[in-house]
Amino acid sequence: MGGLRVLVTSTDPAHSLADALAQPLADAPTPVEVGAAHGRLQAQQIDAQARLERHWGAVRGYLTTVLAAGGLDEVRAEELVLLPGLDELFSLIDLRHRVVADEHDLIVVDCAPTAETLRLLALPDALRWYADRLLSSGRRLARVARPLGRSGGAGMPVPDDEVFDVVERVHRDLAGVHDLLQDSANTSVRLVTAPERLAVAETMRTATSLSLFGYAIDAVLVNRVLPDQLSDPYLTRWQAHHTEQLQRLRDAFAPLPVLEAPLQDDEPIGVDALGALATVLHGQRSPEQVFHHRPPLRLERDGEGHRLSLVLPFAVSDDLELHRKGDQLHLRVAGVRRSLTLPAALHGAEVAGAHLRDGVLELRFTRSAAEAVAT
Repeated sequence: MGGLRVLVTSTDPAHSLADALAQPLADAPTPVEVGAAHGRLQAQQIDAQARLERHWGAVRGYLTTVLAAGGLDEVRAEELVLLPGLDELFSLIDLRHRVVADEHDLIVVDCAPTAETLRLLALPDALRWYADRLLSSGRRLARVARPLGRSGGAGMPVPDDEVFDVVERVHRDLAGVHDLLQDSANTSVRLVTAPERLAVAETMRTATSLSLFGYAIDAVLVNRVLPDQLSDPYLTRWQAHHTEQLQRLRDAFAPLPVLEAPLQDDEPIGVDALGALATVLHGQRSPEQVFHHRPPLRLERDGEGHRLSLVLPFAVSDDLELHRKGDQLHLRVAGVRRSLTLPAALHGAEVAGAHLRDGVLELRFTRSAAEAVAT
């Protein structure tokens, strides 16, 4: 990595990063010995539960109290107020704080399997939406209700300022996480797959969902690829299958690079083995660079209006639904939903048309009649 200060961290609750590096890791960044580069590489196994308690404890306590006031027992109330993936979300907030601290030149995040990661990456948008509405009216209503007692007219507890302060802080952090992850010039996603038909199909669906949420993909890494020269007939058939699926990936993801990691004669455990595999995988490329620049979301002038383009690779029209409500654009692609806040330039504009072509959804916006008259 040319002497870069590198941090490798993980959002995977399975905590396999320490196993791969063959050394114990802590909640704080731990130095990893790499020859002369000792101290330049660090790794971290984030304690997501500790982050949850630190960032969300007051809000969780309030919500539990509300549910308990409604007749729910405390144990079930505790379970209901914890959204799936909420603890891992605060791992992303920790990641953002480390980027702001500027203590590392490169941060590599080892994500959980597909379903957990998609759920995690969808949470910042969803929680920001709820926090916006809570902060806009909740504090004002609480100040009105609080002089009447600790409960509102319906007998529900009134949140105190600490709860709103926590929500406000988390709201700012989520905005920072959102901006960080969608900064395609500095942040990218690399998909890891296997050269097998079902794995490739899942990878293509994952690419569509990630693009829907505005995350840029810059490469596909294919693991455990069989070598060309084989003598065993059984493995030869598998090798032909791998070749077919590799070509399918190259055709589907072009112009993104498809990097191949050959099947090793043993598990790559430890820094030396992982370093050797990385050399084979990347070749002459510098692994820290962004391999492909294509912002998933782009807004451009289009005559008298604007054109909003959203990259949705492998999406088909039959699986696409969209409608607009105020400054929110609601999209559903292959069962995955996102509410996208439209840029300020499109507030008040009218949708003039939309079409999906070559993996890109384009929406044309024109000025409203009142705006056109005023102009």
